[in-house]
Amino acid sequence: MTQTIAPHAPATTTGGVAFRVRALLLLVLAVAGAVLAGATPASAHAALTGSTPQQGAVVNQAPTQVSLTFSERVALSDGSVRVLDPKGKRVDTGKAVDLGGTTYGVKLHSGLPDGTFTVTYQVVSADSHPVSGAFTFSIGAPSQTSVALSDPAVGGGVVGALYGIGRYVSYAGFILLVGGAAFVLTCWKRGAGVRPVQRLVVSGWLALTGATLALLLLRGSYVGSGKVGDIFDLTLLGQVLQTKAGAALVSRLLLLAAGALFIAVLFGAYARRDEAHTSDEADATDKGALSGEGEREVSGDADVDVDVDVDVDVDAERKDLAFGLAIGGTVVAAGLAASWAMAEHASTGIQPGLAMPVDVLHLLAVAVWLGGLSTLLVALFRAPAEAQIEAATVRRFSRVAFGSVTVLAATGIYQSWRQVGSWSALTGTSYGQLLLVKVGLVAVLVGLGWISRRWTARLFEAPEAKAMVTAGATAGATAYAGQRTKQSTKLPANSRNSSSKDSTSGGPTSGGSTSGKSRRAAQLARQQAAVATARQKRLRDADPARAGLRRSVLAEAGVAVVLLAVTTVLTSTEPGRTEEAAQQSTTSSSQRSGSLSLKLPFDTGGQDGKGTAEVTLDPARVGGNEMHVYVERPNGKAFDVPEVKVAFTLEAKKIGPLPVTPDRIATGHWSAIGVQIPMAGDWEIAVTVRTSDIDQTTVTKNAKIG
Repeated sequence: MTQTIAPHAPATTTGGVAFRVRALLLLVLAVAGAVLAGATPASAHAALTGSTPQQGAVVNQAPTQVSLTFSERVALSDGSVRVLDPKGKRVDTGKAVDLGGTTYGVKLHSGLPDGTFTVTYQVVSADSHPVSGAFTFSIGAPSQTSVALSDPAVGGGVVGALYGIGRYVSYAGFILLVGGAAFVLTCWKRGAGVRPVQRLVVSGWLALTGATLALLLLRGSYVGSGKVGDIFDLTLLGQVLQTKAGAALVSRLLLLAAGALFIAVLFGAYARRDEAHTSDEADATDKGALSGEGEREVSGDADVDVDVDVDVDVDAERKDLAFGLAIGGTVVAAGLAASWAMAEHASTGIQPGLAMPVDVLHLLAVAVWLGGLSTLLVALFRAPAEAQIEAATVRRFSRVAFGSVTVLAATGIYQSWRQVGSWSALTGTSYGQLLLVKVGLVAVLVGLGWISRRWTARLFEAPEAKAMVTAGATAGATAYAGQRTKQSTKLPANSRNSSSKDSTSGGPTSGGSTSGKSRRAAQLARQQAAVATARQKRLRDADPARAGLRRSVLAEAGVAVVLLAVTTVLTSTEPGRTEEAAQQSTTSSSQRSGSLSLKLPFDTGGQDGKGTAEVTLDPARVGGNEMHVYVERPNGKAFDVPEVKVAFTLEAKKIGPLPVTPDRIATGHWSAIGVQIPMAGDWEIAVTVRTSDIDQTTVTKNAKIG
């Protein structure tokens, strides 16, 4: 006897099921909101690792060009690199050029004056994410600059938020589309004719298609101006189509067209083949159960041979169609996964030739696991009573899920090594920390899957399960008999007249009486089927094992939603290996330049007594140094204070305080030349600021010098 799971709850529990589904939907929305709220304005996947002149450097002569070196190759456009003088006027000659490797440069005009210059850059990294930033250098001596280094618009704002939503929806749609179809083909072929499952898979296709179109339109503004009005700029769209990211999105749309054909066959021809096969089995059962012995003798062996031949043909057609769908579906799914791999993390960095196929396997494993879990959840809560999930289906999905987790773990280990690179990056970078969270969520999902497996075993091994299955079979047989009786009453008029004439009773009255009895018999059969179905539902709902299975699967789906959100954030986070390399490069660059910059907020306590004092020391080594002090108001404007004093103290060697009184150069700018640092060490720098005749304060900060 076939063991089944009845997924449909009775009317008495509809409110509880609806509450759980609404709770899961709220969880999805909450996690999506957390993803958007925690997204950074720009995803810096290509880090600036060096520049000439270096950041914060003071050069004696004006350079002829400014060069920038990134951790990976980037894409440039008009205005990607700009150099601005202290008044905010551009002093570069035009578009940046490729100087070889990962270094890019822009020429400068001749005859540049002394002062502080600002370099801004806005490029697209090799993994398709926008990168922007700015730094300063000085010619002759630092000066005040009117250029405001505010947060760049690239990758942020409304367009950035919409792009983030599109990425999240596209991943969710891919998982539902691929995972739902895989669940039907590998675990539950009868699910092809179940309407809620069809809606789930079609919704995944619609979500992925809509998100892909939206990403294609948003792409130009996302990596450029960040303006909403540029979303429908056809010129920007044409430029996007010529990039790697644009080609990946167009390829995804073409594959989705093939995916639409796959869905039509799966839920059309394949579902009809399955229904025909099920109907043939029911007809064979009905013949054996309802016909008399004499009828079987009359029909003879010929009818049996015909039925066997028909069944063999139907089975062969179903197997051929299932094989074709499996091959075509695998090709489409792998192509969709490759549209991410060819344009994101896997396409750049070390070993891209191996990383891209590994990334494809990783995405497919995630989709088969989480998408299959979502389909199982829909089947347990929304599938109609006649579409019962067999115990073998749950066990089969358990094996498929275990295989997916195995592939996920193997590919994840390789991706982690490739993107993180070291234990310090695993714990000390945002990417590594998010990766640890993802690993923890996967472990929780595996644990919940083990709990679901135990509930499944209890459900089908308990004596009550057999009773419920028997009740289900009885209800099904009764319903089927009622349906057959109902069909027998719908004979053509000439057939009824003929039967009436040939009746031994003679006359139309006898025929009408027979028809009335048939209708009453059909009505009685339907009532008996309804009573049996209601009894079956009561038995199912009284089983604690069934309720436990539903709760565990619902918990798995909730954790899977959080896992999907973390994965989406992870794909838009700078890899740990790149972030750590950029930090090391910045540190070594700072050590080479020897410059020191400290910001010390102060408050003298009087009216208009708050501000910030910035102290720069160059080259911040033993011997003579050049010191500059910039005093600013809280709004960033220069603060004209009456007096500024600086003192250096090395407590470890009992040296100091060594007083320095800088000269006033301009409003809010004080400078001193030849500041002597006698010994290397951790020096305390004390800055005294006087804002009026009686209001002054001293603020301190430690820094390594030498």
